[in-house]
Amino acid sequence: MKVTRGHSGETLRPYPVGTIGNFDGHHRGHQALLKQVVETARQAHGTALVLTFDPHPVKILAPTAELLFLTNEEEKLARFEQAGIDEVVFLEFTQTFASLSPEIFAEQILAKGLGLKEVFVGQHFAFGHKRAGKIDDLTRLGHQFGFTVHPTLPVTIAGGVVSSTRIRQLIVSGQVDQAADLLGRHYALRGIVTAGDARGRALGWPTANLQLPFNRVVPADGIYASVTIIQQERHNSVSYIGRRPTFDVGERRLEVTIVDGTHDLYGQVITVEFIERIRGDAQFNDEAALSRQIASDVESAKTILRRHHQTIGG
Repeated sequence: MKVTRGHSGETLRPYPVGTIGNFDGHHRGHQALLKQVVETARQAHGTALVLTFDPHPVKILAPTAELLFLTNEEEKLARFEQAGIDEVVFLEFTQTFASLSPEIFAEQILAKGLGLKEVFVGQHFAFGHKRAGKIDDLTRLGHQFGFTVHPTLPVTIAGGVVSSTRIRQLIVSGQVDQAADLLGRHYALRGIVTAGDARGRALGWPTANLQLPFNRVVPADGIYASVTIIQQERHNSVSYIGRRPTFDVGERRLEVTIVDGTHDLYGQVITVEFIERIRGDAQFNDEAALSRQIASDVESAKTILRRHHQTIGG
């Protein structure tokens, strides 16, 4: 898959078929849209293309707003490639770019810059200065500048439209199992295992400690049945997110206990998939009470993981 920064104004791609957006999360709605783009491009022996933006438009249009992501750029590109996309074009999003009229965006970017022949976007797509352009405008401009627009219907699950906003809300409330239904996979965080305070080991439950990424959506504090990927091997685990109130320590972190053996993970990059929340965070009177609760959490996690067709013991 080719990754392009900016556009040269040349239209050398064979029959470009594209879509436009940020695609944070690569959820089931995104997957359905990308499938249409790829299938149409293949039928025309053309190029399946995604137009996206860097930085995220919200960073420019509302710089003080908190912006948390479901995927980073590396993950997003990997999923584009898995979907069969041939090229991803990143355009720099600036105040000047944001001020382009719908007509200029359609002519200079889509038609002349990328040479698009067909464009697939959601039926509520908006573009141009202050999002003034709507799907009917894009269709009209497509006729004018030589590309066909295909409005696509949203994907609905459990009575609601699948969207990145809805998924973020589910994750931050701890409903990671419901978020997985919308994502088409379990939500995951990835990071390097750092040195901890060894309290888990002292309790009989050694943990791998990960610093939470500052710009990622993080599940609600509590205990989760999880699967931890270590060097491409999947291991059943219990994950804790919180500030360890029993020890009066304030830094929020992710701690992972592997339940199928002992592993020296310090310095390794691991991925933690959140399967289901077991309980919220809690403060215990002493370490013995906390250790007993961890043992109970491990058993609960094993039950949940069996239900989700995970293999206990790696």
